[in-house]
Amino acid sequence: MVRRAESGGEDKPFRLHGDLLTTTLLAFLRNWNAYGYQLAQQLSEAGLPAFDSGTVYRTLRQLEKTGLVSSFWDTSESGPARRMYSLTKAGDVFLSSWIDVLGRYQAVLQKTIERMDAANDVDAVADVEDEDEPQGPRALRR
Repeated sequence: MVRRAESGGEDKPFRLHGDLLTTTLLAFLRNWNAYGYQLAQQLSEAGLPAFDSGTVYRTLRQLEKTGLVSSFWDTSESGPARRMYSLTKAGDVFLSSWIDVLGRYQAVLQKTIERMDAANDVDAVADVEDEDEPQGPRALRR
């Protein structure tokens, strides 16, 4: 699991929230309707960072208020009715935009990583060349 250092020396897991949680939930709903519990399970099974299931339900309700998802009460199975969520057209447009943004962001990160790797390679070569240089008083006379 991904962890970060806290000032107190303890490691705490990164939290999945905000736009990352929103877009992940929308992506899960793109191809099928689901209950909140199913979505929480999907997040866990996908290997995403730790999350609070209450946050999932609050996020789904907020997405419904903004018109990105809709919900209805499913009474088709035995037992109590459960709220089923589905992606709206507006949610699909929003998700497509985010996928585009994330793709461009990934390209920026990839270029940055490649530059860092290239700089590290140059530093490593310079370190090896420094090791080949003679040391001691004769090196100073050149």
